[in-house]
Amino acid sequence: MNPPPFRKILVANRGEIAVRIIRACREMGIRTVAIYSTADRDALHVRLSDESVCVGPPETNVSYRNIPNIISAAEITQAEAIHPGYGFLSENAHFAEICQSAGVIFIGPSPESITLMGDKARAKSLMRETGVPVVPGSEGAISSEEDAITLFREIGLPLIIKASAGGGGRGMRIVHQETDFENAFQAAQTEAYQAFGSKDVYIEKYFINPRHVEIQILADGKGNIYSLGERDCSIQRRHQKLVEEAPSPFLTPKLRQEMSDAALRAAKAAGYTNAGTVEFLVDERKNFFFIEMNTRIQVEHPITESIFQYDLVKAQIRIAAGLPIEPPGKPFGHAIECRINAEDPWTFAPSPGTIQQFMIPGGPGIRVDTAFFSGATVPPNYDSLLAKLIATGRTREEALDRMSRGLSEFVIRGVKTTLPFHLALMNDSEFRKGQYSTGFVEPFLARRPKETEPFEE
Repeated sequence: MNPPPFRKILVANRGEIAVRIIRACREMGIRTVAIYSTADRDALHVRLSDESVCVGPPETNVSYRNIPNIISAAEITQAEAIHPGYGFLSENAHFAEICQSAGVIFIGPSPESITLMGDKARAKSLMRETGVPVVPGSEGAISSEEDAITLFREIGLPLIIKASAGGGGRGMRIVHQETDFENAFQAAQTEAYQAFGSKDVYIEKYFINPRHVEIQILADGKGNIYSLGERDCSIQRRHQKLVEEAPSPFLTPKLRQEMSDAALRAAKAAGYTNAGTVEFLVDERKNFFFIEMNTRIQVEHPITESIFQYDLVKAQIRIAAGLPIEPPGKPFGHAIECRINAEDPWTFAPSPGTIQQFMIPGGPGIRVDTAFFSGATVPPNYDSLLAKLIATGRTREEALDRMSRGLSEFVIRGVKTTLPFHLALMNDSEFRKGQYSTGFVEPFLARRPKETEPFEE
């Protein structure tokens, strides 16, 4: 039996992704250190880890984003490496650099790759040089209103203004009418500065109702680089993903290959190692355009793991240890993920509180990634994700049927959840046909049956 790639890893995150990483480490014979805020003292990731360190009060800036405290936690526990998960510090090049200077391995890409691909304007410029199709728009960051107006008149309406230094829908405005442009540009700059500390934005042509499709890549330090197919993430509300599936019901085999080849070219051009995701928009004519690269593990990684039978978190750890990774085999079947959030199922208003009952589904083809349990508290300080329900089947129809069964078996009482939304979506005729886009959710909500089940306290 080979020795584990690390003796001890600190997990710089919380919730289901922290639990996911801890479980992978345990299977690999690696001890783990959990960090937690005072709001998460009794959280599942703390209970499952071998050691734990409190890094601050509930506010993320003084706990889960507190770099000095996290590095100190790694030093006092003698952790050799840090896995950042997703969100928080996962795409923070400064944090990756500090890990290096402290002699702690950052389980992710290099600080240089994070910086390059995190600056969306620079990333688009690199993609143009590499021959990867990009959305028409600015070739660099735009800071002056005069330059923005000039470009706006060149590419025409509709267009979208995005923060150059961030994502997640922050610093983003869509413009449909010329009279709205100046106010939208100023608002995007202001929000970008508040969220990311930079007023730089870039402008792109806005596609009405495209598909959002991403390609999962893995690259080690030995020259091996692989594509693990695509995930269709088009079911979104306000640029936040709700449902993902793999493979996409929209792509042809030829288009799938072209997009995978483009993603691999993008990763090679960035000198990329570890796990990453290259994201594309695909229009109705099946033209695809690069939009960004996420330099971390994705929330929706389990559906790729399910159809490839390949552990992406273990691969990340092996890559960080300087070990080669095995090539993925051929994918089989279909997988769908629903993000179950502590939110009103129809307005999506947050619903923090104490979970009175939490009973997860099971049976063939069902996986649940969660950090919650009966009696656990859903704090108001963090993301509202309660669980990820993943259903896998030999066909898309079987995966959909299993997802419907899993959703109907899932019991969460004490807080409102999006379970009714997902169950209604799985039974929607248009969704079941695979006929959807990024603009699908709002019309779906408008036409949904009104006789929904009442919320049970």
